Amino acid sequence: MKTFVYNPSNVCSRKFEIDYEDGKILALRVEGGCHGNLQGIASLLKGMDIEEAKSKLAGIICRGSRNKQTSCPDQIAQALATITD
Repeated sequence: MKTFVYNPSNVCSRKFEIDYEDGKILALRVEGGCHGNLQGIASLLKGMDIEEAKSKLAGIICRGSRNKQTSCPDQIAQALATITD
């Protein structure tokens, strides 16, 4: 198992910790942000292929984001892209 730490930008969340192995997400922990929603996202991502998660989350926009061009899910996709690139 490996753990990747990512600091998202322009969203309420401050840090993601992603545990992964063999191309699958084992766990996601989020510091900050909308706790209930992010717990739900983390639960849904558990066991999912990284590539599938990236394709489902990329491009989601939150009107509450600082630049109105991203979201916590989009930032998770960007973190996952960093892992697999």
